Amino acid sequence: MSFEFFVGLRYLKAKRKQTFISLITFISIGGITLGVMALIIVLAVMSGFGENLRDKILGTYSHVLVNIYGKDGIRDYPALIEEIKKEEHVLGAAPFIISQVMLSHKGHVSGVVIRGIDPKLEQTVTDLEKNLIDGKVEFLESTDSVVTKKASEAGQSKRDGIIVGRELAEHLRASLDSVIDVISPLGKMTPVGMTPRVKKFRVVGIFDSGMYEYDSSLAFISIKPGQKFFKMGDSVTGIEVKVNDIYLARETAEKLQERLGLPYYTRDWMQMNKNLFSALKMEKIAMFIILTLIILVAAFNIISTLIMVVMEKSRDIAILKSMGSTNWSILKIFSIEGLIIGLSGTVLGVIGGFTVVPYINEIVEFVEKLLSIDIFPSDVYFLDKLPAKINYFDTIMIAGASILISFLATIYPAWRASQLDPVEALRYE
Repeated sequence: MSFEFFVGLRYLKAKRKQTFISLITFISIGGITLGVMALIIVLAVMSGFGENLRDKILGTYSHVLVNIYGKDGIRDYPALIEEIKKEEHVLGAAPFIISQVMLSHKGHVSGVVIRGIDPKLEQTVTDLEKNLIDGKVEFLESTDSVVTKKASEAGQSKRDGIIVGRELAEHLRASLDSVIDVISPLGKMTPVGMTPRVKKFRVVGIFDSGMYEYDSSLAFISIKPGQKFFKMGDSVTGIEVKVNDIYLARETAEKLQERLGLPYYTRDWMQMNKNLFSALKMEKIAMFIILTLIILVAAFNIISTLIMVVMEKSRDIAILKSMGSTNWSILKIFSIEGLIIGLSGTVLGVIGGFTVVPYINEIVEFVEKLLSIDIFPSDVYFLDKLPAKINYFDTIMIAGASILISFLATIYPAWRASQLDPVEALRYE
């Protein structure tokens, strides 16, 4: 143990007449602990929320989309899918049609985005099957499903199936086996103007992705009825692609662009949701800056503590200098003292954060019961639990920032101590 470290550690131990200084030292450690712990918990919740949101988006949409310039769509899409599957990291590919329509049922109307899909291939690129709360994806084109059997037994004509979101079904007052009208504004041109195309579909499934935007404005039909309804012939709008690592989506999209060339163009999930994830990232940075102020407040406590210690230990400093201690040694003594305070608070804060985060939902539940309130209503946030995931890089950044702030807080008091004149300090002793 070095001389400076020994003296710095010794000064942290309060004597009877220095109890007040010791109290401020513990307050400083507590402030840093609370700041570090709050940062770890908040950033863990935001990281968990970001991943939860990302998983919901990628459960509804694929990792990469391949589209084509022009209005005719992709015609020879089976061959294109086989070519796409040759690319490294690609797990699956499926064709899709997308258009905007209106849905109508018993006087209730809603504008939606409708997607034509291949029920068998769709399961290889999205989580539509997992998100279903009623019905099955294969019922879109199956003639022996429970729904179509009921319709046949009732003497009703067989209709093409449609899958709608839970919120959309509630808005339309529709349920499984309901017949709804799909209305496209792009219909036939007549002497009196454009007349919309209308076709009846039977609800064969209801999904719940957990995202209100998708559950209220998205519907799925089979690709063949979609091609027929939108007069697309044998063409499709594009190809959905799933990769084995979501963070390789951009690289895979670029390689697919090189492989396919024009008139095809590719987009990855990060490009398609750039604004959303950029906003989440900015909010996370803002929270980091705001909560760092807690640590800054504790740093001012460190400054005041060290200044009082310097005033209290001026006689000791003078004696040390008289015995040959250099200004650098005195500066190191008080810098080490401040660093010990900062390091202790940081370590305790990290331990506290890692202890609280795994039990964050239990804590929220306890607070809700204690105050008889619902902190995160499921019908507003669409969260059955508060997502939280500790990011170790964030933790390192928090700990590093805390220790750096603590070190900077020691510079002025330590410098003042090193400049103390031993003659002046001992004159009135």
